[in-house]
Amino acid sequence: MFQDISVDELRELQKKKPLAIVDVRSPSEFAESNIPGSVNIPIFTDEERAEIGTVYKQINPDAAMEKGLEIVSAKLPNFIKEFANLPEEEKVVYCWRGGMRSKTSATLIDLMGINAKRLIGGIRGFRTWVVENLEELENNFKPKALVINGYTGSGKTKILNDLQEKGYPVMDLEGMANHRGSVFGMIGKNPHNQKVFDLMFVERALELKDSPYVLLEAESKRVGRATLPDFLLNIKEQGYHIFVDLPMEERVLNILEDYRPWEFPKECMSAFQRIKRRIHTPIAAQIEKDLETGDYNSAVKLLLEYYYDPRYHYTAEQIAEDRSTVLHVKNVEEATRMIEEFIAEKITKAPTN
Repeated sequence: MFQDISVDELRELQKKKPLAIVDVRSPSEFAESNIPGSVNIPIFTDEERAEIGTVYKQINPDAAMEKGLEIVSAKLPNFIKEFANLPEEEKVVYCWRGGMRSKTSATLIDLMGINAKRLIGGIRGFRTWVVENLEELENNFKPKALVINGYTGSGKTKILNDLQEKGYPVMDLEGMANHRGSVFGMIGKNPHNQKVFDLMFVERALELKDSPYVLLEAESKRVGRATLPDFLLNIKEQGYHIFVDLPMEERVLNILEDYRPWEFPKECMSAFQRIKRRIHTPIAAQIEKDLETGDYNSAVKLLLEYYYDPRYHYTAEQIAEDRSTVLHVKNVEEATRMIEEFIAEKITKAPTN
């Protein structure tokens, strides 16, 4: 018989062994919100779920259950096979609130000899856990912020990703939001909603809550569809800022490599139209022409010079000099190396009070 486990028990298990966390809700429910690292093996498709719901409303619950059993019976071999093909030996299943769908799924795979557990409360219970922990983190998040700042195209996200791979305490807020944080930031991405962002944020914040410092990018309150928690914004405002100063040519190349505008010409033009009126008319006309003809190098350079850089310059002036330093570097690799040196000299070796 499968075992029911709580969110806290799930987290403890994750520390001890590889787990396959399986969301058995419909694909649209999974896309709306899911537990970080989980996979979707739906017991019902969106259409099947709608059909069962109609039977429930128009006939009765018993008829809806019979319809559900009919659908599950037909797809049972493939459903079990998908679970069996997961590389992790132990599986944890969940649905909306730990009800019939996860109970049925856990029972079926358990009967087939697959080690199964069911998450108590489902994604709804996990969401409650997230909200409770967000409130607790507000008072118990100890790290000081080391904020990576710089003009658009300075490679800040790449720097943070490189540092995280090396084991530094990084909070990749843009990665959690799946958005680059600008009007062009969603191009080529499917931005996460607030629920998904909060799930990912709490997971990472709990890992880093006792770290002496945390590295993050100088984001505004909103990143795409997600809003940052106030306590993190306060930590960022009080933190130490490292400004990465890259040559214009390098910044343009970084943006072209990251955004690949030639693959998303309509999206780029649409994003530009949203800010066009804020740019001096002759320059805006040239940028629009460059986007139409595919001269993205010129378009990006003009956007930086006449839109992003002036806006950033004002924000940068608000940071006190005694809480900031500027790194004049040639490329992202040099910036990463100098930030590592700064951490080693000014933070990890700094005396404690």
